Amino acid sequence: MTLPKLSARAVTMTSATLLTFACTALHAEETAPNDLLNATLWMQNSVEYKANVQGMFALAKIRFDEALANKDSTALPELQKSGYQSLPPAVIVDCDETILDNNVYEAYLVKYNTSYSSKTWSQYVQDKVTEAMPGAVEFANYVTSKGAKIFYITNRKHKDEAATFDNMQSLGFPMDSKVDTLMTKGEQQDWGSNKTSRDQVVANQYRVVLMVGDNLGDFTDPSGSPEQRLKTYQANSKHWGSDWIMMPNPEYGSFESAAFGGNWSLSGEERRAQKISALKVWQPK
Repeated sequence: MTLPKLSARAVTMTSATLLTFACTALHAEETAPNDLLNATLWMQNSVEYKANVQGMFALAKIRFDEALANKDSTALPELQKSGYQSLPPAVIVDCDETILDNNVYEAYLVKYNTSYSSKTWSQYVQDKVTEAMPGAVEFANYVTSKGAKIFYITNRKHKDEAATFDNMQSLGFPMDSKVDTLMTKGEQQDWGSNKTSRDQVVANQYRVVLMVGDNLGDFTDPSGSPEQRLKTYQANSKHWGSDWIMMPNPEYGSFESAAFGGNWSLSGEERRAQKISALKVWQPK
């Protein structure tokens, strides 16, 4: 069978049509719904977020000074042993979205309509392009200038510790090569996602005067339903803004997974539907 020849005009129109379809498909892919968009835009571009974080570190300095002057003060009363008052002071901070700003990685997830993976996250960490949160480096150096030790307890994996150490050191964070102050997930056999075992290591040798994080699990057990998490929050009301300083992070955290029972095998649409179902909604009359 002999195919009919197309005129030059027909070829041009066909090419233009194909190009239009291709551009439309690409545009649709780039602008597909992504739950990270507004949160990432706010954390990356807004001065309101920067001012919020800077203000929280200013509060952290005040609370640190107060706790330093009060020998009975500890942020981990359940983990401190008898006689902790005589131990040297320490501060425990989380890394990601507490003192380290990973908005370019989150923006990558939004831009290419993809989701977190340990592979791309490790590639990002190894690139050592993470920036510091506003006021974070100044706060960390203020802590050490007062004779206290600062411990960075992070769920970055141990295989990425060296890159994280180099990145943080280049940003100006005080890093200790003699004491293991950067404590990563999997570094020891019992150092899993739950940070209690690492908190205990610090509390055995130091009076923990302050903790700073962006997720409930940076301070206490984060597991449970939204209702259980609310009870945990309420039970620890004396800590918030006092010796536990919580940073804002609307991008990710246990608050999100609690809404769909931590079932990450669900599709994005299914997770979004369950998150919407978890909302309290006003109904017009």
